[in-house]
Amino acid sequence: MTATYEPQAPDYRIDGFEAATERIEEDFFSVTLSDDMFVPLAEHHSDDGRDSYLLFHDRAAIWDVPGTAEYVAFHLTRDVEQRTFDFEYERAPTAPLAQNWLIRRGCPPEATAPSRNHGPRPADALTSRLEDLLRTNPDVRYEVIAHHTDSPGSFDVGTEVRTLVHDSHPDSAHAPYRLFLEETARDFRSYTVREGAFTSAGAADAWVMDRSTPLPLAMAPKSTVVHRAQAARTRSSRAGTAALAVPPAPVATSRPASPSVPRSHRGSL
Repeated sequence: MTATYEPQAPDYRIDGFEAATERIEEDFFSVTLSDDMFVPLAEHHSDDGRDSYLLFHDRAAIWDVPGTAEYVAFHLTRDVEQRTFDFEYERAPTAPLAQNWLIRRGCPPEATAPSRNHGPRPADALTSRLEDLLRTNPDVRYEVIAHHTDSPGSFDVGTEVRTLVHDSHPDSAHAPYRLFLEETARDFRSYTVREGAFTSAGAADAWVMDRSTPLPLAMAPKSTVVHRAQAARTRSSRAGTAALAVPPAPVATSRPASPSVPRSHRGSL
């Protein structure tokens, strides 16, 4: 008999509590109506029992309106004296953005990390770095303008998530509209995230519709460039000292190929 995966039930911890108002009760029922399709990724409950932070992947999103975000974040608050609860929630196109929403509402950052692996892993260091930017973003550097999740439910093409943001950082003033493109491999074992830079939202949407050119990748922040330059000078200084006793190594003339972003023809944001 083949084993099937059954996610655990969401741990809202509201047994013995009532919704603070009738509207809250109706909203909570509506949002959690299909929570048997929620896959728990992370949760945190405050020691005083007043706050709970929950992160889910919604498996039912694929049958919703095309483009629906697949991650759901909950923040439940309880009045332990009155035995009532309130809540707010957010649908996010990617896990880091859902984690950011929870962090900005008081959840410890480390508690938003998935407690178990339910999906693909980052394919490279750049993917992890860009996700960290979206996850930590404490000063709301990125304002989400539009997003679209393209999940055909097939092993033929994988999935793609497009998130368009406005970047308020001074280093991005020349091209403040950033398209974070998340692409999951067909075998669903790994995924990549790349950041495209555009001068306008219209330009980003035009690229998504056309795909005749590679994604115009965003340049590394100046702070990163300065750090790398300092590190290079340090290495150069050390190498110069070593050269007094050791002959210099030959300089390689070949250059690694530039990373490319897989092209596909999908709808606009």
